[in-house]
Amino acid sequence: MRSYVGPHQVVSDDDYLELALGTPVELWLGVEGETEMERAARLDAARDILADSPGLPDDAMRIAADAIEAYAPELFNVVPLPQPIGLRQRARKGAAA
Repeated sequence: MRSYVGPHQVVSDDDYLELALGTPVELWLGVEGETEMERAARLDAARDILADSPGLPDDAMRIAADAIEAYAPELFNVVPLPQPIGLRQRARKGAAA
């Protein structure tokens, strides 16, 4: 099944974020192996976008909060793992002493 946001086809989670924020995720997070010149240009572009859209940080926080709320059960589904046998035996010996 294909997903669309307006006329744009969404093929990854990053596409949803990019369409929601109106900017590519890489602009804010950078990319592995970028040079100092590329980093400076990226940060300069980010500063320009923030100057033009002062509400963008609030929008980003709202999107993140909505995602956490929607997926909280999966994010925080923590299951205790059984303790290895060697650790249980050592714990019992220490308690008996």
